[in-house]
Amino acid sequence: MDLCGHATMGSAYVLFRFIETTAGILRFHTQSGLLSVKQEGDLLWMDFPSRPAVPAVRYMSIEKAIGMDNIDVYRSADLLVVLENEEAVRQVRPDFETLKRVKYEAEMPDDNFGVIVTAPGSDCDFVSRFFAPNVGINEDPVTGRAHCVLIPYWSKQTGKVSMTARQLSKRGGTIWCEYAGERVKIGGKAVLYMAGEIVV
Repeated sequence: MDLCGHATMGSAYVLFRFIETTAGILRFHTQSGLLSVKQEGDLLWMDFPSRPAVPAVRYMSIEKAIGMDNIDVYRSADLLVVLENEEAVRQVRPDFETLKRVKYEAEMPDDNFGVIVTAPGSDCDFVSRFFAPNVGINEDPVTGRAHCVLIPYWSKQTGKVSMTARQLSKRGGTIWCEYAGERVKIGGKAVLYMAGEIVV
């Protein structure tokens, strides 16, 4: 995976809390270049590359997989599907076997891509969900990578640089967003789930 929000934020959280406890910013060398994470109160701000999407054809496999035909489709490292409203995003019940075939119709170069569905939010700037069945993740709960595509798209639509977003997975999550041209800032919170010791 060339870009992963979970791994970046999780690693930064552990380093900030247990190892680099006086650091204000951490930098990671990755397949997507240098990524940084800044700590501001209880928010961790990830600095990721912007991945603007361009209009694409309405792939029949996507329409069939999500059961809707009134959609706009855009293409970046992931595919972006824009729906009419928040409720439409909530109601998507994908046929994941059909969704897997999008790779072939869209001629995506490998399995490391997902399908993002999005719409304007009712109490935030935009909402989304993220599906990546080709890599074994039917639905991701909260996705940093997807917001590299979502932030430039919604910044253009709303005229805003700073936005708030929600991912409408079963677990759900709030994402603070800033558009900075070639970069995007993605803010979120991490929590300690488990700590342990290994004795060798």
